[in-house]
Amino acid sequence: MTNHDNSPDTTPDNRPDNTPDITAMMAALAAAAGVRATTSPNPWVGAAVVSADGELISVGATERPGGRHAEIVALDAAADAASGATLVCTLEPCSHHGRTPPCTDAIIAAGVRRVVVAIIDPDPKVAGTGIDALRQAGIEVEVGILAAEAEAQLAPYLHHRVTGRPYVLCKLAMSTDAGIAAPDGTSQWITGDEARRDAHSLRAESDAILVGAGTVRADDPALTVRHVDGDDPLRVVLGAAPAGAKVHPCLEWTGELGDLLDELGGRGVVQLMVEGGANVVGTFHAAGLVDRYVLYLAPALFGGSDAKAALGGATAATIADIWRGRFDSIERVGDDLRIELIPLKPSLREGT
Repeated sequence: MTNHDNSPDTTPDNRPDNTPDITAMMAALAAAAGVRATTSPNPWVGAAVVSADGELISVGATERPGGRHAEIVALDAAADAASGATLVCTLEPCSHHGRTPPCTDAIIAAGVRRVVVAIIDPDPKVAGTGIDALRQAGIEVEVGILAAEAEAQLAPYLHHRVTGRPYVLCKLAMSTDAGIAAPDGTSQWITGDEARRDAHSLRAESDAILVGAGTVRADDPALTVRHVDGDDPLRVVLGAAPAGAKVHPCLEWTGELGDLLDELGGRGVVQLMVEGGANVVGTFHAAGLVDRYVLYLAPALFGGSDAKAALGGATAATIADIWRGRFDSIERVGDDLRIELIPLKPSLREGT
């Protein structure tokens, strides 16, 4: 790839005169968070317009597919005030025709003097060309403000564009001693209403949701978004779902998991949520295919050693073989805890 001179080091966040950039980027990130469940397969992006004296003029976020990108929303809201202003974006503006015209054309036409970008878009259709187009038009471009925050927010999108596969999020609800069901098979409900509502937010943010055929036979789940606003994800069943099951219509899959991820990625699935059961989750885990674990931990104890474990499959034979990740966040949700774990993998931004 051509060297676009887009290293985050060009605009370190501790530069004394970049407070307006940081403030605007924080507003753009907040706006992007508000559309997380509505933009896929497009990235959930935020943008802000800042006057020459540092005043926040407008903020925008990406609309549903086919609608305006965040940059255009912010520029439209700013109107004539965009001329001579700074445009702050959580992701590099696009420079190609898709469902909408290139954002770079609109930025140039608006008379924007300067553009601040958090991270470069790894999509091969963009990948630095948006920044090149702006610079060729005489617009000053700086890259790297709040890059880590933008990368974390856009992690599923970045993963999909880099690997061609969906970002795999594994959700587990369990007791404090890691049980998901009693020996007699009963399991509902371990966690409280707030945790279940939060889990439905994850469904709304996911393009597909996956369970095993055993879970379908045992629980007959609908796998729809009910407790929050959002579109229902594509439902995927490993194996054959019984006729008449609530999960229909669904994609039934009997092949390799890697092939499934390739298939879903090709369909534009940016995030896949794996919900269970334990053997399915254990299989994804053992294959190293999970990118994020979201654990809902209830203040409850099964006691003993015969409760159904959260992860199926073989136990690590020795301490040296156990899986290790890092805690990304821990928060209280009602009476329960939501704990997010991520594998110890290199940053996508560092690898591109």
